[in-house]
Amino acid sequence: MWSVGVLAYVAAILHRTSLGVAGLDAVHRFDASAGMLASFTVLQLLVYAGLQIPVGLMLDRVGPRRMIAGGALLMAAGQALMAVSTGIGGAVAARVMVGAGDAMTFISVLAIVASWFPGRQVPVVTQLTGLLGQLGQVLSAVPLAALLHGPGWGAAYGSAAALGTLIGVLALAVLRDAPRTTRPAPPSLREIGRDVRAAWRRPGTRLGLWTHFVTQFSSNTFALMWGFPYLVSGQGMSPAAASTLLTLFVLANVVSGPLVGRLVARRPLRRSRLVLGIVAVNVAAWAVTLAWPPPAPSWLLVLLVLCVALGGPGAMIGFDYARTFNPPGKQGTATGIVNVGGFTAALVTILLIGLVLDALSPGRDFTPGAFRAAWTVQIPIWTIGVAGVLRTRHLVRRERAADQAVS
Repeated sequence: MWSVGVLAYVAAILHRTSLGVAGLDAVHRFDASAGMLASFTVLQLLVYAGLQIPVGLMLDRVGPRRMIAGGALLMAAGQALMAVSTGIGGAVAARVMVGAGDAMTFISVLAIVASWFPGRQVPVVTQLTGLLGQLGQVLSAVPLAALLHGPGWGAAYGSAAALGTLIGVLALAVLRDAPRTTRPAPPSLREIGRDVRAAWRRPGTRLGLWTHFVTQFSSNTFALMWGFPYLVSGQGMSPAAASTLLTLFVLANVVSGPLVGRLVARRPLRRSRLVLGIVAVNVAAWAVTLAWPPPAPSWLLVLLVLCVALGGPGAMIGFDYARTFNPPGKQGTATGIVNVGGFTAALVTILLIGLVLDALSPGRDFTPGAFRAAWTVQIPIWTIGVAGVLRTRHLVRRERAADQAVS
């Protein structure tokens, strides 16, 4: 059952990142500006983030088996619509469906893990689930990109739709909700509001949100939308070479995740320093790359990809704050609040880059100079995020000192 759940999450990541490798083709297929193309992914992320609480309520009512199957089939329908769409309206509807199905998947897979594994194994299996799910980005960067630049648009997205349908059927056939027959009653809207307010009042929750905000947005922006077009149009790489670097991005994410987790476990009181260190490495890599007249040497682009990939594991530190600064009954709500941070920052960055590319690129061809200017929109996002981390860290330390003084 866990294998099927992991396959569902892998497919969800494939669907989530599928537009990133097709960005340049989508511009010409839909005759869309960069800003319009960015709005596809922004809308997808808005749907994903906005459905987190409703999906949690549905999960309590219908169980993970139906949620995973429904999410897979919904994403398959969205990819099928994308395969045949030639206009903006169809593409927008397709990405909304993908975002909605994606929102139903990961939380439901975690429910399968929590129901069928012993408590002592759940943290390890949860980490493995997240790491293995990133293989979906490899599928979008290599085989999906090969189909896109070989048989074409319809074959690529049609294959993704077929995979989603297969996952939906497997989920219905194999998955079982839990080794129990009763479910807790879902909370009322008043209880949800009370829990959200209580979690938000804790400085540790807000520190987690700003941690997620400042570490994940650059990684998400690169992986979901503008990384592949930047490497091809901004740095003059071939699509095959760009796909290889995106695969390296995923591998770096997978390898660095356990290392970051081990550092957090060994030095829990130094988590914010690790967060700020990851941000500093990210900023330095982008600064050197953007200062270098394009095309940058291959070694520098490899270094950039490795540094940007650290943002994914860094964002997981935000969830650790939610876990350690909230009681067990409030950790789910706090985790949902933290999860909003990085996706909000990413959708703003994706949209701003699209607007800058529209302003500086002639026609539908993105120039290297336009991309150099566009990526600088990350500067104010980093500034806001670092300020948020420093401010909430101060509040957390003050609260901890007050608690120690009382005890």
